[in-house]
Amino acid sequence: MTKTASKAKKETTEAIACEKGTELGLIKIHENVVCSIVRKAALSVPGVSRLSGSSFVDNIAEIVGSRKIHDRAIDINMHDDKVDVEIKVNIKFDFKVPEVAEHVQTAIIEQVESVTGMTVTGVNVVVQEIEDAIEEDSIEAEIPEV
Repeated sequence: MTKTASKAKKETTEAIACEKGTELGLIKIHENVVCSIVRKAALSVPGVSRLSGSSFVDNIAEIVGSRKIHDRAIDINMHDDKVDVEIKVNIKFDFKVPEVAEHVQTAIIEQVESVTGMTVTGVNVVVQEIEDAIEEDSIEAEIPEV
């Protein structure tokens, strides 16, 4: 019984990205918060078409209705109040890959640091695919509006 309780406590502690004490109490920032900020910052960069994971796994996840499809494209390593990020993205055709990747790094660093107060020690951007604008438009056209 104590093994289960300590294991659950350990899993909860690992999920906390940042824990700071104030005179009013503790402030805990969960890794899901950091992941959400990273996702939104990356997708706000012109030229990024979407986050990229394993196409096979993403397709299966879409079929079963998983909401965390994009989270597989983000890897966060936390220690104290510091965070390292790795993100996998697809970039639109006709954009310069190094420039878009650098803008993704800058956007993530600025957003995570300003929103959480944590220090971003590194952002690795993995560009997995270049997507044609034509493919993207046809995919959007096939999705029925609700």
